[in-house]
Amino acid sequence: MDTELAPIQFAYGPSEAEILNNGHTVQVNLAAGNQIMLNGRTFHLKQFHFHTPSENTVNGKFFAMEAHLVHADADGNLAVIGVMFNKGDANPVIASLWAQMPKKAGAHKKLEATVDPMTLLPAAKDHYRFNGSLTTPPCSEGVFWLVMKNALPVSSAQADAFTALMHGPNNRPVQPINARPILE
Repeated sequence: MDTELAPIQFAYGPSEAEILNNGHTVQVNLAAGNQIMLNGRTFHLKQFHFHTPSENTVNGKFFAMEAHLVHADADGNLAVIGVMFNKGDANPVIASLWAQMPKKAGAHKKLEATVDPMTLLPAAKDHYRFNGSLTTPPCSEGVFWLVMKNALPVSSAQADAFTALMHGPNNRPVQPINARPILE
């Protein structure tokens, strides 16, 4: 549904972080300080993680990989930014993370350098917006989804390395739209 969406206001910057392999994804937990403003509400960035292939599609198209930047407001409401990755050139941010990615489920370590979540976003911040659910159990409803329209590159080797570490795809199947409008 075409509409005028208010832009997402980003307040991201370099942050200390920890990378962990929780057995179903590689997750980066960030120190406090990064946030977005959405419809007058502040959501704090808690972590980001990855899925191969993508969990969202655009016009029925899957992407090689998807990052989810997970935010929560003071009341526990969630806003997730989805960023798609097309196969192409190697991604320097992914390269840095994969070089430190724990190979064993349950392992974690502090990242050697700060990570700036802005480097995981495309230059143009146009996005789709819809209400949905978490994509991992308990798949709770009430999540504000903001899926970026523009994709970033990831090399085949980078996507394949992640899929191999997860012992195969780690995406939730695409769910029916049902009565959810997708705003753009």
